[in-house]
Amino acid sequence: MPVAVSRPISVTLPESPYPHTPVTGQLRFDPALPYGVGLAFPPRRPGDRDIVWWFGRDLLAEGRHAPSGEGDVRVAPGAGGRVLVTLGSRTDRAVISAPAETVDAFLADTFAEVPPGTESAHLDLDPGLARLLA
Repeated sequence: MPVAVSRPISVTLPESPYPHTPVTGQLRFDPALPYGVGLAFPPRRPGDRDIVWWFGRDLLAEGRHAPSGEGDVRVAPGAGGRVLVTLGSRTDRAVISAPAETVDAFLADTFAEVPPGTESAHLDLDPGLARLLA
């Protein structure tokens, strides 16, 4: 999938056995999917694909200021200039702590690429509809 905006990010996993060990990831945005953003991590084994969680761009933006989201992805402001992204269910989850300034810069880049309220103009629904109607 082509990505127009990407930003490396160093996160921690505060609820893991190694809460202070940094993990390198990447924030991704594709204007062809303007409502979502991706949080990608390198594969565990050579030859595997990146592990990518896709979720709403608005969820990430709203979660910067107040807890947002239900279900598999939740975002909330954290202590010390951090953003907490919770992925998974209540019984099997990962909490990712990311620097708020990196998240803010990434969101600013995505909003420059596709301004809020213009997302639908960036969707190309014709190929999908053609496949459905074929």
